[in-house]
Amino acid sequence: MKPKLVIFDFDGTLGDTRHNIVVTLQRTMSLMGLPLRSESECASTIGLTLEDSFRTMYPEIDEAKAKECVATYRDIFYQSIEELTPNLFEGVSDTLARLYAMDIKMCIASSRSSPSLLLFLRNMAIANYFGVVLGSDNVTRHKPEPEPVLRSLAEYGVKPSEALVVGDMPVDVLMAHNGGVRCVAVSYGNATAEELAAVEADYIIDRFAMLADIIEGM
Repeated sequence: MKPKLVIFDFDGTLGDTRHNIVVTLQRTMSLMGLPLRSESECASTIGLTLEDSFRTMYPEIDEAKAKECVATYRDIFYQSIEELTPNLFEGVSDTLARLYAMDIKMCIASSRSSPSLLLFLRNMAIANYFGVVLGSDNVTRHKPEPEPVLRSLAEYGVKPSEALVVGDMPVDVLMAHNGGVRCVAVSYGNATAEELAAVEADYIIDRFAMLADIIEGM
């Protein structure tokens, strides 16, 4: 069945934010006096909320320290917004236009906070494609829990069988499965095709433009 709604992740799926996130995480670590984590260690937490990212990399820190890390990260992010503005991945703009022309509804379900998410969508000139934008601050149970999917389905009044999640991390695939929704995983983001296959993504693509072809074939 061709989907009526496509639910997109942002980081590593639409926006090439890996460098942005890793640099900001590492600057935060330095300011907070924490042991520096490598690029790969930082990137492996993309898709989690900021607090969960810091807790994953530093299991020993308490809740207050984790929240202080998040606040510091956000301060650095907004101070460096011009320097670290990401680009869209190849084919994103044209493919979104193609899906829009197919009368497919589109929304965002991201672990990024909504203020920065909305800022990026506007700067990238793609905000008009998304009727609903859910950031980490808009839900209480984050990926891989299904709340972002269930909220999106309810907003548009569609069934799980009528929706599709598109993301780059195992947590995106698991969120889709937990919400009873099919998932297209992209392998050009922050996880490998092998990691995405291990969590049983329904489709794995290495170019965003392939998404429209898959949808047309459903």
